[in-house]
Parts: sequence; C-alpha cells; structure tokens
Amino acid sequence: MKMKLTYSIMVIALFLAATATAWSQATAGKVQGTITDGGKPVPNAQVVLTNMSNGHTVKMTSDKNGQVIGVGVPFGDYNEEVTAGEKRFKGQVRIQGEGGAVDNISVELTSGKPGAGPSKEELAKMTEERNKAINENTLIAQLNPALQAKDWATAEPILTKLIAMNPNRWDYQQALGNAQFGEGKFEEAVATYEKAIPIAENASKGDAPKDPKAGDPAKAKAGVAQMLTNEGNAYLKLKQNDKAIAAYTKAASMDPNPGTAYFNICATQYNTGNTQGVLAACDKAIAADPNRADAYFIKGSLMVGDSKLDKDGKMQAPPGASEALNKYLELAPDGPHANDVKAMLQAIGAKVETTYHGKKK
Repeated sequence: MKMKLTYSIMVIALFLAATATAWSQATAGKVQGTITDGGKPVPNAQVVLTNMSNGHTVKMTSDKNGQVIGVGVPFGDYNEEVTAGEKRFKGQVRIQGEGGAVDNISVELTSGKPGAGPSKEELAKMTEERNKAINENTLIAQLNPALQAKDWATAEPILTKLIAMNPNRWDYQQALGNAQFGEGKFEEAVATYEKAIPIAENASKGDAPKDPKAGDPAKAKAGVAQMLTNEGNAYLKLKQNDKAIAAYTKAASMDPNPGTAYFNICATQYNTGNTQGVLAACDKAIAADPNRADAYFIKGSLMVGDSKLDKDGKMQAPPGASEALNKYLELAPDGPHANDVKAMLQAIGAKVETTYHGKKK
C-alpha cells in the first residue's frame, strides 16, 4: 500500500530571462570610398587610416571596382594614406558617424585630392542608413531607462517602432515579449516569442542577415533558450501547463545552463499532480544546479509519497528519499518547506539532521 502525502505547492521560477537588456548607441562608424586614378577605379590599392590620438590603424584594400569599406571604425581624427603602385596619397579624415553616417574616404590619386566619392545612388542609400540610425539611436535613448525601471507600458511602443525598423532583430522582439509579459499580456507575449524564436534560431546557425549587434550565433542560441523559458512562464499564467512543459523542455535542450528549465518542468508537473517524469526532471535539475534546494524537496516528497507500509505498519520509503530531504535542510535550513521536510523524515523514521542551521553562514 502506497502512502500519498500532499505538501506545499512549489513556486516556479517565473522570472523573465534577460529583462535588463540595454542597447548602446554607436561609438564607432562605417567608412566607404572609391580609389580612382584619372577617374578610373584602382583595384588592390592599400588604404591605411591611423588614429591621430592613439595610433590605432585600420587597413583596407580596394576591390576590383576601387571600392573600400570599413565597419566599426572608432570615431576620431585619422591620417589617411593610400598606396597604389608608385603613387601615394596622404591626407586627413574625420570619422564622426553622426547618427550613423557613413564617412567618405574616397581619393583621386592623379589630382592628389579627395575623390568624387560614392555615386548619387550610393549617397542616397548612405543618407537613408544615416537617417535610420539617427532614429534608432533616439529610440534606444528613450528605451533603456524604461527597461531599467521595468516601465513596460513605456517600453512596449518604443520596441514596436524599433522592430518595424529592424524586423530581423530578434533581440528587440525578445524585449517586446518580455515587456508584454510584464504588463500581464500573456497571449501577446507568446505570439511575440513565436515570431522571434525562428529568427534567433536562424541566427544561432549563422543563417541570419549579418548584423553585428544581434548576429552572434552563441548569443542567439542563448536568446532562444531565454525566450522559450519566458514562453513557458506565459503559458503557466494562461493555465496551459502542457504547453508550458513543452516550452521548458525545448529551453532545456538549448540552454547551456538548463537547471531552471528542468526545475520548472518538475515543479509544474508536481503542482498539477502529474508525477510522470517528475523525478527524472528533478534529477536533471539537480545535476545542472546541485544547490537548488527546492529540487531536492520535490524529489524527496515524491519518493515519500511512494512509501509502502510494512507488516508492522511502518512506512518504508524508497532508497534515497531521506538523503534528498536532508539535502534540502542542508541547503535551506530555514526554507519555506523545512517543516514539511522534517515531518516527512519523522514519518519515514529517518534521522532529522539538526546541525545544518549552524553550518550555514
């Protein structure tokens, strides 16, 4: 005969992953230009920009069309030197990238003067990029204080505008989902995560559009795990436990630190009385984070619930039950489940360790 014992409902880790994200405004710019000689493009010209304040150099080589492009050039004043065979040009340029402007470093070798620069079409594109960057930086300046203050109502419309400008920025969409969750808009948060996760998955495989701010595969993979965890949290709020467990399971498979995801799985199943797979999830949570006290509580209480009465009417708990419960007391001697744990240990006739409180400092 098994003993069925009911103890405290577990609190699931319903924190939002990556809620404190802040985006930086630009401190480095993009340079672009055309190296010409008598109006004709010069391929394989060597272009060196040397920062006048610290000596840092940026080296580029022109392509077959004489084009040179540099990204992430720190703002400042530079000496520019262009070498093409026996011809050489020396001059100075300022990289200021105001609002994301693309600075022109074109050179005409015959005249020894700055070159004509990009075409009208290229200039139009550069202007468009500049205006977009100005608007983006303005929105970021408004967004960061709202995120830090967890002012989700202010953050949400700003993030919506940023996403309209940058539909491939999964991190903006992740932040929007987090803001919607914070406002209690759980269905909207799920919908936003569902849009963002495929974009981040592509980025985690290196398939995303090249974006130096959000295209790092490792960052994108971690972002997928965070969004799946947050999606699981939203499903719990919507009382859709099966979908929550499915989201947590996916998160655990991608998260380099899956302890929270596994714990949420075992806690969700424990709270709903669906004990199938709970012990396995708890063991995985413990393996990922051996200091998570509540995982030991769930494991121990489930094992005590599977106790049987012997012929003398005494409870016989499965092996490992008392060890799991005493581990909880070791990690959380004054925890919210300490009294339940002591009662279970007494019920199965196991020793209740009383020295843990003195050991915890």
